[in-house]
Amino acid sequence: MTVLPPAHLLVLAAHGSVDPRSAAVTHAVAGRIRRLRPWLDVRPAFIEKTGPSLENVLAGLPAGVVVPFLLADAHHASVDVPEMIENSGAAVKQAEVLGEDPALLWVLRQRLSEIGVSPETEDLGVLVVAVGSSKEAANARTSNVARALSVGTRWAGAEVAFATGPQPTVAEAADRLRAHGARQLVIAPWFLANGVITDRVATYAAAQGIPMAEPLGSHNLVAATVLDRFDAMNVVPGTAAA
Repeated sequence: MTVLPPAHLLVLAAHGSVDPRSAAVTHAVAGRIRRLRPWLDVRPAFIEKTGPSLENVLAGLPAGVVVPFLLADAHHASVDVPEMIENSGAAVKQAEVLGEDPALLWVLRQRLSEIGVSPETEDLGVLVVAVGSSKEAANARTSNVARALSVGTRWAGAEVAFATGPQPTVAEAADRLRAHGARQLVIAPWFLANGVITDRVATYAAAQGIPMAEPLGSHNLVAATVLDRFDAMNVVPGTAAA
């Protein structure tokens, strides 16, 4: 077996879910990364609930970069992934989470356009629904998504809502938008894939008659964002990235 140097091995570490749609998106994004860089060894792995586990994928790897396939820098990224890397004994580096990358915001706008939302739509309130965290800093960063998404639009506003954890809930954020003049609402899920939580949000949306866009899903800009995080870990100190 040929051992690849660090710059040629990327472990895509996703959350994991009992819903197979979640793993399907992870594998699809891994496939896009391989097509963008055919020389790169890309290995999907999962933190929980789905195999192969991150620890098993890392076992025996002498080098490489783990890119958390996560939007928020919360418990999984700051605690679980580092612990799994340490337990595996692999000499790998951990990259940053995907976060509120402008490329991902572009994909979210595209998902909204697919359900007929335009930046020129007036009296519109956009509910950016995400998973909440016990880390206030992570929730604050997620809140930036709603603000950035509404820049340059004629919407009545955009609010972040958390499907789990902290406030505001989806219903509370919807009330805020209506109080600010929104006559119609849409939901923009700040998720990488569909799963148990997005289904719960979709049930609420259907009951309230609120259109809901698709999650970010498998997209070349999602794959490119993963590669940006990977590349940041392979820049030699004192040099500029190509």
